[in-house]
Amino acid sequence: MIASKSRNVGLPLMNLIRTKEFSILQQLHLEERLLRASSDNWCIINNGTNQPNIVMGISGKPEELVEVELVLQDQVPVIRRFTGGGTVIVDDRTIFVTFICNKNAIPGLQPFPRPIMSWTGQFYKNVFEGYGDFQLCENDYAFGLRKFGGNAQSITKNRWIHHTSFLWDYDVRNMQYLKIPKRAPEYRLARNHTEFLCRMKDYLTSRSIFIERTISSLEDYFSIKSTQLDCVINTNEASQLQTTRLLTKQELE
Repeated sequence: MIASKSRNVGLPLMNLIRTKEFSILQQLHLEERLLRASSDNWCIINNGTNQPNIVMGISGKPEELVEVELVLQDQVPVIRRFTGGGTVIVDDRTIFVTFICNKNAIPGLQPFPRPIMSWTGQFYKNVFEGYGDFQLCENDYAFGLRKFGGNAQSITKNRWIHHTSFLWDYDVRNMQYLKIPKRAPEYRLARNHTEFLCRMKDYLTSRSIFIERTISSLEDYFSIKSTQLDCVINTNEASQLQTTRLLTKQELE
């Protein structure tokens, strides 16, 4: 069992970075470096990214996941990230929340995919209490049976990362770039993107409410220390650890 939550001294330290419209490629580079080269706990909350990008998991195959011809025609960047998980298109309407933690940061939490997913599901259930019928559906966050949050994880020897792309809103036109994946979750029931997805803005009155409630929930497990983004960005260090990268035109073709 995970230890009961309490706000008291002695909680592990969590460095919190809050930013807005930060490049998702740069964010993923930063996350990869913090996972591999830092020994601290981190939470990154990025309210939107600066332009539309398609982001796929480390083993994703573009021809199976995106409409390659349309993506090339419209010059939509495609990123292969360092973690697993599915394929999403993100933009300034997306809110990103990432946890990067040491294995012993949360007492009783076993550092394996399902226990981590279960813990984050409970974490966000508290965040969304009173706002819609929040569900952890397989590996997605949903209101009822409509998805609004997609997740990816990676676990190293001593640390783990869990990051989420939350759909505050989305442009229906952007969904034309994504294929329905062959390995879709069962609860999707072969629904197309617009029938399968929902928007957080239909359940919460503002982005800031979600962000503040997320930080409040975080304070049940950690002592929070706010950190400026500029203090942790180091492009030289990042370049040594990047497996996250933009796919080239040739790779997409």
